[in-house]
Amino acid sequence: MAADLHCHTRVSDGSDEVEELIDMAVRRGLHALAVTDHDSFAAVQRALAYGEEKGIEVVPGIEVSTIDSKRGRKAHILCYFFEPTEALRHICETTAQRRRQAGERMIEKTMELYPITREMVLRRAQGSTNVYKQHIVHALMDAGYSNTMFGELFTKLFHPKLGLAYARVAYPETVEVLPLLHEAGGVAVLAHPGEYNSYELLEELTGLGLDGVEVWHPRNREGDEERLSQFAMAHGLIMTGGTDFHGMYTSRNLPLGTCTTPDDQLAALKERARQRKELR
Repeated sequence: MAADLHCHTRVSDGSDEVEELIDMAVRRGLHALAVTDHDSFAAVQRALAYGEEKGIEVVPGIEVSTIDSKRGRKAHILCYFFEPTEALRHICETTAQRRRQAGERMIEKTMELYPITREMVLRRAQGSTNVYKQHIVHALMDAGYSNTMFGELFTKLFHPKLGLAYARVAYPETVEVLPLLHEAGGVAVLAHPGEYNSYELLEELTGLGLDGVEVWHPRNREGDEERLSQFAMAHGLIMTGGTDFHGMYTSRNLPLGTCTTPDDQLAALKERARQRKELR
């Protein structure tokens, strides 16, 4: 059996609808998947209802964008089985507002360079809670300026330091978000630490009560999986895996179910969620 615990839908920056994601999971033979949209749980209830209809387990989730200021790096925390508390809503709404403002600036800067319209971008973003860089590039692809999502054009426009149309989004501090996720009854897992070289942060968060770490991820570097699994076993962390599925909004072919979570680790995730809710 297989469970993909890191999937994005059109509600954030994925290209597929919630129902399409679940239909693909059923046909792929997955027995469970988690909907983990960026800084939004707007798709969760819809996914739970459709998953029940289709006979597949849907794990409610979210991927919270944060900043590890101590090391000057982004960090993402996956949270499962949470309750939508006011604190969690506030984090999501604040990030959404900041992302909306940055998105508007990026659209304006892109329009100064290319003959696309705001409406073209917004049509590609229809169904999402926000405008992402992928929606802008999608409009440019349809206008004939690129045939790839994450190619030279994306780098030219949205490189964090040199991008001609880049606008920064301010995120909450990682160490401040973790206790809020626990207060919401959630199980907190550090996402793809190898991608952001977040090993020092992983140690720090483990000391603050982090529940797990994403061991199996398609953007792991050589040696990351072994290093992360050894750390997890040594510190009693739950080990998760997920494709980080975004549909066509990705740099390489990554079908649903590319990376998955073993059954025993999914069971541990559920048990931790049960224990946390008993403590609330």
